Amino acid sequence: MMRYQAKIYLDDNRYSVEFPDLPGCFSDGATREEARTNAREALSLYLEEARDPAWEIPRAKLHHGKNYEWVTPFEDVAIPLMIRHARLKHGMSQRQFAGLLGVTIQQLQKLETPGKSNPTVKTLVAISEALDEHLEIRLAA
Repeated sequence: MMRYQAKIYLDDNRYSVEFPDLPGCFSDGATREEARTNAREALSLYLEEARDPAWEIPRAKLHHGKNYEWVTPFEDVAIPLMIRHARLKHGMSQRQFAGLLGVTIQQLQKLETPGKSNPTVKTLVAISEALDEHLEIRLAA
């Protein structure tokens, strides 16, 4: 799961949100709940910069102290970035990974691009098996 810690705190009658691992990524809200909702949107928009394959995805760090909460980006941003991260972790180029999956490099690029990726469960299982990685799918209501 991809997630980052946000610091949510009361500031002048509004709740401010900062992501210490993501310079320039911040938000706010009139209530704590609104700030949480806006934080998820801000995080997703920030990570959409990863449409550029040369953009390095920042690593999340554990922060201690008051007011830190974990925030996950929207699935259409998180899933392609998790695919890219898994490929890079195994030291593969897009061309090598596309060959391993039996897809074109253009198809793989689409799978790794936030906002363009919409892999099927079958595709996710193939990626998981090709990289010998654990695939976990949870349904949440």
